[in-house]
Amino acid sequence: MPGIDKLPIEETLEDSPQTRSLLSVFEEDTATISSYYNQLFQAMHRIYDAQNELSAATHLTSKLLKEYEKQRFPLGGDDEVMSSTLQQFAKVIDELSSCHAVLSTQLADAMMFPITQFKERDLKEILTLKEVFQISSDDHDVAVNRYSRLSKKKENEKVKSEVMEDVYTSRKKQHQTLMHYFSALNTLQYKKKIALLEPLLGYMQAQISFFKLGSENLTQQWEDFLTNIGTSVQNVRREMDSEVDSMQQTIQDLEQASDLLYMPDPDPSKIPINRNLTRKAGYLNTRNKTGLVSSTWDRQYFFTQGGNLMSQSRGDVAGGLVMDIDNCSVMAVDCEDRRFCFQISAFDGKKVSILQADSRKDCEEWIATINNISKRIYLSENPEETAARVNQSALEAVTPSPSFQQRHESFRPSTQGRPRAGRTSSQSSAGSESPALSSLSLDSLVAPDTPIQFDIISPVSEDYSTQAKSASQGRRTNPFGESGQSQSGESEDSILHQLFIVRFLGSMEVKATENTDVIYETMRQILAARAIHNIFRMTESHLLVTCECLKLIDPQTQVTRLRFPLSSVVLCASHQENKRLFGFVLQTAGGRVDGRPVTVCYIFESNNDGEKICDSVGLAKQIALHSEMDRKASQKQRDMDKAKVKQQEELSKQKQIEKDLEEQSRLIAASSRPNPPAADGQFLVLSNSQSEDSDAGEEGRKRGESEA
Repeated sequence: MPGIDKLPIEETLEDSPQTRSLLSVFEEDTATISSYYNQLFQAMHRIYDAQNELSAATHLTSKLLKEYEKQRFPLGGDDEVMSSTLQQFAKVIDELSSCHAVLSTQLADAMMFPITQFKERDLKEILTLKEVFQISSDDHDVAVNRYSRLSKKKENEKVKSEVMEDVYTSRKKQHQTLMHYFSALNTLQYKKKIALLEPLLGYMQAQISFFKLGSENLTQQWEDFLTNIGTSVQNVRREMDSEVDSMQQTIQDLEQASDLLYMPDPDPSKIPINRNLTRKAGYLNTRNKTGLVSSTWDRQYFFTQGGNLMSQSRGDVAGGLVMDIDNCSVMAVDCEDRRFCFQISAFDGKKVSILQADSRKDCEEWIATINNISKRIYLSENPEETAARVNQSALEAVTPSPSFQQRHESFRPSTQGRPRAGRTSSQSSAGSESPALSSLSLDSLVAPDTPIQFDIISPVSEDYSTQAKSASQGRRTNPFGESGQSQSGESEDSILHQLFIVRFLGSMEVKATENTDVIYETMRQILAARAIHNIFRMTESHLLVTCECLKLIDPQTQVTRLRFPLSSVVLCASHQENKRLFGFVLQTAGGRVDGRPVTVCYIFESNNDGEKICDSVGLAKQIALHSEMDRKASQKQRDMDKAKVKQQEELSKQKQIEKDLEEQSRLIAASSRPNPPAADGQFLVLSNSQSEDSDAGEEGRKRGESEA
């Protein structure tokens, strides 16, 4: 019924069909209002959630911009200008985040609160009143129907009064409920307008306040900053365009220059072979034996690193050691199923690798490069010039035995004014003197005219050598210079067990053990003395590092040449520049006649990094220290347990003695009483058992007194 604005409350008592029809129209309108406002509530709630998410995201963005300077980008470096700019942006975005947080609070108070109240309170109240009215109307119909069935013949006043009271109560309840229901429906027509307009008004006011706050705080303060940043972005874009053009030009030039390199086997007349290389890298095929006569070929990336040949598979983070190519031999070989093959043999002949290059040019360059590295040319100041001077144009080359003079000829002192062998102050292979040495006298580190020992005196014992050989059969040493098996019975239980290939350079007595300068000075003097006296021979040994000692073992006979207790190693360091040189200082008590300790510094050259060996020695000392502390703690605990057990035994023994004394006293008292006469005037005679008990009690008493 169009045009009806409210329900007539005056007609609620009559409850006519017209009134019920009008009520149904209002109830239908209420259902439509409830459905529409539920959708409107969801839309406004999405606005509120989005604003909260925007505020949180803005705050997170500001936080991430502040943490930019703490990041460690592999290619970024420390860009102070970029960090400062992002800090300014973080400050701006932080203020925006505060504004968004204020807007979220205003939306919650001015928009979400009114529509939530209308949905949760007013609409639910209408539904509750509708249910109550339906119940009261049903009760009234039942009461009226019961009242209508009262009989005229048999009047029962009690039943009649009950029915009339029921009709009165139900009609009153229905009338009151209907009046409140009509009032709530009439009020709903006003509340729906308020619930629609008030949230929209709060939303618009919150947005206006937000934009006004941003305009006041951000426009004037950050306008110049944003202008400068815009200019910087344009400059960066121009630099990027210029760099892109440069890279495109470089790509075109490289495409034209690399046209000949695309061929797998280029013409040597167009691309000459470079035989003076001391470093090379590229893909090679390596042969792996799978049986007695069968083999497979794997393609890997090979490169040289100092005196080592490394390989790395595609996708690996780092390369692995293939073999040590110092002192090795290399030659071209003819394989039945492959072309451009060459063979590398280790200096001891125990390891052989067959590799295949992509072309004849690569094959010959790899052979020349490995040949140069095996001659230690890479250790000189100008490797390519030295290689060009000593290299011969031979495709098949066998590496000659290296000399110490080639490795250290740059350290030979000048022939003008040749110094004495015992002491030299010239620059040597031990590197430049440290700042500490510049202020200290060399005499405070090494005693003047100290003799230098250049070789190791091995023990002569055929029986021990034979046993060591038999014990070492079947032992394999990996290419990194470490062994996974024990070398002797005393180190089988050692936690740490590492093996390194070293060459003994010399040893001499030193005076100071406070810092590593004494090792550097010893290196300098030993290498200078070797160069002066033309001593090039070095003794190669295996250095075994365990938690108990350091051992120098003969690699051929497995005889222990020298054994150093780990507790006597007071200092260990590697050279600052030549990492393959390292040394350690040993201090032995009572080595002299007067009982003073003897301090000796030993210098070695290793195939591995000297720092790795020093770290291994340091780790061994730490493990030994912790093991000693654990042993002392265990010994102390055992002593305490023994003392406790002994104390318990003493207490139990004392208790047993007291118990025996008490028993003996009782027996003595019993035996000292006179025997009572019998009834016929005769005396009782103790049995043998009683007399024996008395004797035993007397003996026990005497023994107890003697023990007490």
